[in-house]
Amino acid sequence: MSHRKFEHPRHGSLGFLPRKRAARHRGKVKAFPRDDPSKPCRLTAFLGYKAGMTHIVREVEKPGSKLHKKETCEAVTIVETPPMVIVGVVGYVKTPRGLRSLNTVWAQHLNEEVKRRFYKNWCKSKKKAFTKYSKKYEAEDGKKDIQAQLEKMKKYCTVIRVLAHTQVRKMKGLKQKKAHLMEIQVNGGTIAQKVDYAYDFFEKQVPVDAVFQKDEMIDIIGVTKGKGYEGVVTRWGVTRLPRKTHRGLRKVACIGAWHPARVSFTVARAGQNGYHHRTELNKKVYRLGKAGQESHSAMTEFDRTEKDITPMGGFPHYGVVKEDYLLIKGCCVGPKKRVVTLRQTLLKQTSRLAMEEIKLKFIDTSSKFGHGRFQSTQEKDKFYGRVWSRVLNVKVKNMRSDMVDEQPYRKNTKDFLRHQQKILINLAVLPVKWTATSCATSVESPDPSFDKILVGGKKPETKAVLLLFLSSKLL
Repeated sequence: MSHRKFEHPRHGSLGFLPRKRAARHRGKVKAFPRDDPSKPCRLTAFLGYKAGMTHIVREVEKPGSKLHKKETCEAVTIVETPPMVIVGVVGYVKTPRGLRSLNTVWAQHLNEEVKRRFYKNWCKSKKKAFTKYSKKYEAEDGKKDIQAQLEKMKKYCTVIRVLAHTQVRKMKGLKQKKAHLMEIQVNGGTIAQKVDYAYDFFEKQVPVDAVFQKDEMIDIIGVTKGKGYEGVVTRWGVTRLPRKTHRGLRKVACIGAWHPARVSFTVARAGQNGYHHRTELNKKVYRLGKAGQESHSAMTEFDRTEKDITPMGGFPHYGVVKEDYLLIKGCCVGPKKRVVTLRQTLLKQTSRLAMEEIKLKFIDTSSKFGHGRFQSTQEKDKFYGRVWSRVLNVKVKNMRSDMVDEQPYRKNTKDFLRHQQKILINLAVLPVKWTATSCATSVESPDPSFDKILVGGKKPETKAVLLLFLSSKLL
């Protein structure tokens, strides 16, 4: 198998050439689902952010299969999908050379995060984008002009798409301030109904459950992880040369004949690997989690443990999932925090895999940084015992710089805790009834046994070690 020249000379399709860096960071929808005027108006795509992966356990419903009525473990990807905001509508007309945009109507108010998309350097700019356009809504002539453009769309256009952007300010894990803007095609209904549908949603939020449903097959469009400049063995999977080869062995020895006097495009060469635009078809939605509801948690019908979808310690290199999310079977293109485009499937799904109803039994929420032993904080506390930080749950009031030591406390929580650990041995515990003018502060606890008063002292007569932990909520 080490000298396959004709059967498998390389690993990798030539249909994806040229293997170069994608022109855009966000996945582009190059084809939308076919329109059906008999159905109500709806959007056909959405934007989300890849959070991470975990695994689930479910029971397979596939009569005739050996897995029928048996449990299976599958990998899933969590894609966080905060609501998108519609800020415009675009009308297209058909021409012999494809679609051509007729006109565009924008909303009156645009958020700063979407205005940043139109600037290369927002900090140095005058931030005047759409200021003149928004004044159209204030004048009567401007309102008439906007209505005239909408009527023109209803008369001539054949395709209607809305302009929607993400809300990156809700994504605490992202440091990006510039929203992602895309066109989403409106399917269903007549052209007039589509225009009215888009105009009614101006400056309104559209949740992900308005586009996708549970157990639906969707397509994921995005840009893969970038690997940089790679050689032919890694990039194309060709066979290494023998050990005694002169001037390197991770190469292609013969790159072509003398004539034609050029290198064919089919020859494996070194170059860019990764950061390619790719489309994955038929990814099944296992769960659609809504923020603030039970579906946002990782509880199932069989596992009633109260735990959030975010694993212990958060998703590595991402953080905590607080907004709506989709639980999608399998992997997803791109690294963590990468924006991915979710599109409704182009074809009618009739397979048993697509029609199967998914009933999750278990969703793993153990730590993804390490081996991951515990599913929740309660399970960890039950194993290790009561942790002092949660038993005390103390709350310090009226903090003063001369409470225990003369050094003033810093505002940083970690520095404050380190300072407290150094002087724990100098703290004395006295009953509540004891009062003194030197009392600096009081400590409250839900547990009566810890209802004490802390009094500072350099070397008190009664040396009692108080294990005091001040949580970050105190500052």
